[in-house]
Amino acid sequence: MNIIIAVILGAIQGLTEFLPVSSSGHLVFFQKILEKIYGEAETELIFGNNALFFDTMLHLGTLAAVFAVLWKDILAILKRIFQPLTAFLIIATVPTVFFALILRKPLEQAFETGRFLGISFLITSLLMVIAELLAKRAANKTENPVEKQSETENNASAGLKKDGEMNWLDALVVGIMQAIAIVPGISRSGATLSGALARGLNRDFAARFSFLLSIPAILGAAVFQLKDLLKSDGAALAGGGIGAAAIVLGTLTAAVVGFFAVRFMLKIVREKSLWGFAIYTAALGLLVLIDQLGTRLVF
Repeated sequence: MNIIIAVILGAIQGLTEFLPVSSSGHLVFFQKILEKIYGEAETELIFGNNALFFDTMLHLGTLAAVFAVLWKDILAILKRIFQPLTAFLIIATVPTVFFALILRKPLEQAFETGRFLGISFLITSLLMVIAELLAKRAANKTENPVEKQSETENNASAGLKKDGEMNWLDALVVGIMQAIAIVPGISRSGATLSGALARGLNRDFAARFSFLLSIPAILGAAVFQLKDLLKSDGAALAGGGIGAAAIVLGTLTAAVVGFFAVRFMLKIVREKSLWGFAIYTAALGLLVLIDQLGTRLVF
């Protein structure tokens, strides 16, 4: 693999894994672009089964980014495993595992064809719009005028539920939203943030919970890939012809870009809104649909 392409893929993975724009959707889109440039045979070496090891390493790079940013939260969980937050993370993870197991074949086909990519990007945009409207409505229900003014001035405190006020239903809703996001083009972070904000969670806690929830999701994806790697031949384990330098640089790029993406998103969710990302994914979804239904420049 060209080292430049490896770095680009690492940057895409690190950035879009945590920005609410769908990493899987962008990787599928980028794959289709590369197919037009290099042809299907060459692109298969980058994205096919023989490149599983490289893809697994990119996921581990983004996982390292989460640990680097949220190490205090993770350490607090490890010090006291038996606590409500641990239970909520488990509850929120179960729907994703369930849907990933029963829908694995259709999902693999969706990744290969990108057939529903345009619609999925639009769904991501719609989820964020609905979430922001519901979050604003929840914040406006604050009865104390002084508290309401404070929430308006400090967006991080907007919302009815703070760290210790989450319940199992909140966790389940966020988990179902994450399960929906296994479809390429539907953002995991966008869906989970939307679910958390729609349930009236504090914006700061909603962001941290979403990124903590990414840990079992990324680990799960890596485990699935590891199982496939163990069943594959030596070429896959060696990176499918992808050079060691490309693997290392791609992984490091995913980790570094992911680190800044997590920090950026925590700041954005606390202080701003998801409207900008909703506009971006809506525009991208429309462009993909236009291409899929008419121009056929990429799909």
